[in-house]
Amino acid sequence: MQKEWRYFLLALGFFTRIPVPDFANFQESDLNHSTKYFPLIGIIVGFLSAAFFYAASFVFPHVIAVLISMAATIYLTGAFHEDGLADSADGIGGGWEREQILTIMQDSRLGTYGAVALFLMLIAKFQTLSHLNPILIPLALIAGHALSRLWGVLLMATLTYTKPAGKAKPLATQLSMQHLAVATAFGLLPLISILGLLIVSNHSQLIIIKFILLALLPSFIIWLWWRAKLMKNLGGYTGDTLGAAQQLTELAFYMGVLAWSMHL
Repeated sequence: MQKEWRYFLLALGFFTRIPVPDFANFQESDLNHSTKYFPLIGIIVGFLSAAFFYAASFVFPHVIAVLISMAATIYLTGAFHEDGLADSADGIGGGWEREQILTIMQDSRLGTYGAVALFLMLIAKFQTLSHLNPILIPLALIAGHALSRLWGVLLMATLTYTKPAGKAKPLATQLSMQHLAVATAFGLLPLISILGLLIVSNHSQLIIIKFILLALLPSFIIWLWWRAKLMKNLGGYTGDTLGAAQQLTELAFYMGVLAWSMHL
């Protein structure tokens, strides 16, 4: 249990700005053992994002509360995943060969492709969440952050790390089935809880089936598309592309929930 607590705190410190203790005898390989907790970190980030939305909605219109929630999330994570999205867009958008793409992605400067991708992502998230029923927004935030990080873990499980070194290199060893099972449980837990609420609320089976399809299918399709793109352009994944996967699948989930809510 002490080791697992250590691995959880490592994941928390790696992906958020939440203070964690300094660890003696830290090994980069320890981060590999923390992989199974990435969706749990998503639950925590989503819960705090939902809390900011809920608190702000008492003072401001819910569209402003959405903006405050997004800003809080970006601050909490240090724009870690947004940076990955921008770097991935610059590299894949501006490069032709694998080495050229990787070189562009390592450049700290923001290019046109990255700027456009980041702008469109933030606008799309804001618009999608703003059009959701305010009651659904906290649930969508928690589930979206957890599920999108699970998709990142599944990328790591099905692809190989494509760089000799990098910020995701310590995470790049093969994931065990036990780690995958734990990550999947945390990634799907908020969705299962939402389904439980729908069942308790006596919603029809059709509504529940539509939710399962519309909540999961868009993010799964985006994950398949992004995985295929990484295989074609890089032959594997990098830390930046994991961040991009999180952003893309999170947005796809919100859009799926919005589509579901419009057909109730």
